[in-house]
Amino acid sequence: MIVHRIRLRPNVTPARFETWVRETDYATCPELPSVLSFSVQRVSADPAASVHFFEVIGVSSRADFERDTTSEAFARLVADFEGMAEVVDEISGVRVEPGYRVAVG
Repeated sequence: MIVHRIRLRPNVTPARFETWVRETDYATCPELPSVLSFSVQRVSADPAASVHFFEVIGVSSRADFERDTTSEAFARLVADFEGMAEVVDEISGVRVEPGYRVAVG
């Protein structure tokens, strides 16, 4: 798992960023084989907040993800992202298995 804390650049609204996440960021995930899960969570819409969003990326391995970061698809994401936001902190780790999830259905 990789977690990024994200701060929006001045004059970028949360709505604009969220639209990009839904329409571009999520849509590009299938082009990155190492990405097993990905979600973005809103923390604050206050322009003065130190963090506006965080993203949680489940990857097959850190090495696989690093390989995907050299892809054309990832380069497109980075170019868009950097115009709107910055990663202010990254933390990564390995899940203590098995974890917990409510069975649905």
